[in-house]
Amino acid sequence: MSVKVPFVDLHLQHQPIESQIQQAIQKVLQQGDFILGKAVAEFEAAFASASGVGYGVGVASGTDAIALGLQACNIGSGDEVILPANTFVATLIGVLQVGAKPILVDCDPQTALIDLEAAAKVVTAKTKAIIPVHLYGQMVSPKQLLDFAQTHNVVIFEDAAQAHLAQREGYKAGSVGTAAAFSFYPSKNLGAFGDGGIVLTSDADIAKKVVSIRNYGSSQKYVHVELGTNSRLDTLQAAILLEKLPHLPQWNSDRLNIAQTYDLELAPLASAGITPIQNHSGTGHVYHLYVIRIDDSCPVERQYIQEQLSAVGIQTGIHYPIPCHLQPAFTNLGYKPGDFPQSEKLAKQILSLPMYPGLSQSQIREVVAAIATVVGYTIKSTSSETQVA
Repeated sequence: MSVKVPFVDLHLQHQPIESQIQQAIQKVLQQGDFILGKAVAEFEAAFASASGVGYGVGVASGTDAIALGLQACNIGSGDEVILPANTFVATLIGVLQVGAKPILVDCDPQTALIDLEAAAKVVTAKTKAIIPVHLYGQMVSPKQLLDFAQTHNVVIFEDAAQAHLAQREGYKAGSVGTAAAFSFYPSKNLGAFGDGGIVLTSDADIAKKVVSIRNYGSSQKYVHVELGTNSRLDTLQAAILLEKLPHLPQWNSDRLNIAQTYDLELAPLASAGITPIQNHSGTGHVYHLYVIRIDDSCPVERQYIQEQLSAVGIQTGIHYPIPCHLQPAFTNLGYKPGDFPQSEKLAKQILSLPMYPGLSQSQIREVVAAIATVVGYTIKSTSSETQVA
């Protein structure tokens, strides 16, 4: 079966700017500054400015951005760090890499974002930081986060891997906390042609420390003042990202428009137990992913829906099928099934639909019509609305 609606189509995004990207790559090849070259510093400054912060430090991946950023914030052995159970494992791995103890909490079932009331209940004298994950492209409430941090005297370290230029309550992703981590994995809203990440901060000392840590703990060649690593954003990737960055606002706007069309087209299927994850950010949501819930009232199971969509050439995903606390690698943390019921329930219900700039209205309607068919509904489209027959 050929793919009629791919989950992600990067070709549509890259084709209009292909010549500019090739020129950017060629420029690096000519200069030969492949490691920490000119484009790295240019991109770091540009992305930091676009995100409303003072400094950006490029690293090798989003995972490294979490680990190196936390280390630069002086978070390590003996410290506790609060984070949601329903996140990609990189968030948890970053905490473990610096030797801190991850304290997992549940999520809000409507937004899938961290439950700050649950987080407040696990704060102890050892709690040093909280990592709000701006999941699927929607920020955790900055006002609530800042209030939480002030009340409990903890560092906010944002995991903004899915939230490039997202906004909420007058803040941009990466500008709320002491520091933030972003990923430039190719399928992200702003993606490289390989792995890459960045730490954002408005604290000059933290930025300086990440600059050192990413390069063997050295701020001066062959002088190593702290335990560092090799985690540098490649100059080639930075040049590509620098070329793509000016297009990001439009791409994010396209994603929002696609999400709004999905919302409208899917509305009739709410009675069949199919509803989108709620948007509490208005136009500030950048929809890295468009995620629906298939609840217990739906006449068919998620797996069947996913299989039937695949059979007609529509690709989908699940982000994420197993919460962190139930992953085999982290059994030593001592969590068990039932500890985070909302996260566990969501993991069984969520389904990510195709989402990328360039996804057409007809493709969106084709996806929704296919879902409706699988659950036993007939959707009739008129010029003004979509109806369930």
